[in-house]
Amino acid sequence: MPIAAYCRPAAYRAFALSLPAIDTPAGLFRAGWAIAQHDLPDAALAAGDVVVSNLAMAVKRRVQSGSTEALLAHLHDVMFDVAGFRGNREDYYNPANSYLPEVLRTRRGLPITLVLVYRHVAAEAGLVVHGVNAPGHFLAEVEIDEAGEKRSIYVDPFYGGGMLHEAEVLARIAEATGRQVEPTADLMARATPRQWLARMLHNLQAALAAAGRERDVFAMQELEQLLHVT
Repeated sequence: MPIAAYCRPAAYRAFALSLPAIDTPAGLFRAGWAIAQHDLPDAALAAGDVVVSNLAMAVKRRVQSGSTEALLAHLHDVMFDVAGFRGNREDYYNPANSYLPEVLRTRRGLPITLVLVYRHVAAEAGLVVHGVNAPGHFLAEVEIDEAGEKRSIYVDPFYGGGMLHEAEVLARIAEATGRQVEPTADLMARATPRQWLARMLHNLQAALAAAGRERDVFAMQELEQLLHVT
């Protein structure tokens, strides 16, 4: 494993060790947590796991049937109505919005980190969720299987878990990017785990650069390099 010159060694090691398991919701969450440990060295992953498990248990205790739609409804009630997760529109470019420990503490974050938390809780509760690598605004795609009929629902945790049809997804992308978009497969493609982490790191590099934190920008670049060499 390469040696980091700027990234906190414990965060660098944790990120590198998490990469073999990032195809799972828990593994991707662990990698996202490691990113935050450069700035928040005392943030314990075990504490984050407890929060996620408690949210998932709250969802499962409410569900009386095997319906994925019922499970989704209770997931949204717990996460968005009770816990109050939503986007930090007042302080959007704060680096803390990209740090999972802070997102769990404040219930505020960027679209991509909120989707990461949403996906992990959903997986613990029994739902399959993907990240949608839409330009300008990361979204969630939930797989629904009712009576043998499979379909997808798009969800925007940044705006309190709003459920979107394809036309609404395109409108949300247009709003975020400032330009009209035509529906293509690329616009609503599922994010691979490495794309997901790379986008988180790019967001942080931009936020840290704007704050004049040059050494921390280099630290995030070192983590990004690990995505390509491991």
